Amino acid sequence: MDKLREENNLIDLFCTLVKIPSPSLREEKIVNKIIEIFQLNNIPAKKDKAGNVIAKIEATDKSKKPILLSAHMDVVGDDSPVNIQLNGDIIETDKKRTLGADDKAGVAAAILLALELSQNSDIKHGGLEIVFTRDEEQTMYGIHNFNFDEIESEHVLVLDADKLGQVLIAGASYTKLTVEVQALKGGHSGIDIDDKTRLNAAKLIAELVDKIPQGTYKKDEYGVVTSINLGVIIGGGIDTALNDIKSTNPESGKYLDFMLDKAVTNVINTKAGAAYSIRSSNRKFEQDLINDIKNIIIKFNKKYDSLAFAQMTISEHLPPFEKSNDETVINAAKLAGEKLNIPLEISSFHAGAETHIYANNKNKYGKYFKPVLVGVADIFNMHSANEQIDYKSYLKGYNLLKEIFIAFNMCL
Repeated sequence: MDKLREENNLIDLFCTLVKIPSPSLREEKIVNKIIEIFQLNNIPAKKDKAGNVIAKIEATDKSKKPILLSAHMDVVGDDSPVNIQLNGDIIETDKKRTLGADDKAGVAAAILLALELSQNSDIKHGGLEIVFTRDEEQTMYGIHNFNFDEIESEHVLVLDADKLGQVLIAGASYTKLTVEVQALKGGHSGIDIDDKTRLNAAKLIAELVDKIPQGTYKKDEYGVVTSINLGVIIGGGIDTALNDIKSTNPESGKYLDFMLDKAVTNVINTKAGAAYSIRSSNRKFEQDLINDIKNIIIKFNKKYDSLAFAQMTISEHLPPFEKSNDETVINAAKLAGEKLNIPLEISSFHAGAETHIYANNKNKYGKYFKPVLVGVADIFNMHSANEQIDYKSYLKGYNLLKEIFIAFNMCL
């Protein structure tokens, strides 16, 4: 690793951080190290009540606006040693645990930019704010318990994408939708089978599932905007099988065969249900989809009035990160990419991140944050013992981040 340390202190800083294990909600050692680095360089930094780290670089030009850099300190993994090795352009571990480039690549890049700005007053800027969060990987405890009133910036660069040059400007929500069917009469599968008033709920849920959309619902030039996915259908005489499954604990991967074998088939079923995930980076389109499903259920209930009824429930687990109409950061990124000859991928992503929490909260002045998810390195096999980072892409990514910061201050 000495070769890398000689080449760039970004890599030295990165290696220092990844060698400190920081599993979710056990980030104390990395928190202390980060605050120590800031304080040794006379940068004000503190730990908040939730265990997040906050640091600030004062503006050198009060006419310009500040910008916030955000990354998370926790990694997937445990407290075991992180043994780093170099394989060509790749930094990886000895394959016994995760590397932690997700997201210490973002943390180290943000720290280094703060150090450079603190030592160079010639760069005219409106100030740099930094937030490093806890427990992004599991519950997002840190960002959910952050006091956003401490932040002056409107624009946020969340340094947590996994490819150099990614500029992700919108991200999908996660909403769970469940549909339940109740048939009003049950019966014996033989004696009552010809009774037209005894509807089978398992059959009825299949009819509803056939009418409810599956897959992409809306998309635009940046990718999929709104989608729906059927997660599970449950219906039929499964009570006995569920009781058996508790006592016999069938082999992993054999549950389907087990349920099919044990499920009761000699009753006309009265209950059934289906569960869906809805993802959308546009609230209107998500609501349009939900309204479509409501109408399907209304028609179903009219069709089977007095024989069966369906109902749906909705619970939002992660709000959408909607694209902002303010393209200042996008324009700054384009200028930086052109200057450094780094191709950018400006797109949306159909998943969740801390961008979603920022986008739905306000700064100390009551203005909604305008986050963008940015990639500062090519990171592979995240969350596994095979995790790797291409250090040459990381060097380029840091320069990209620095140039975005400079261009942002030119744009405003």
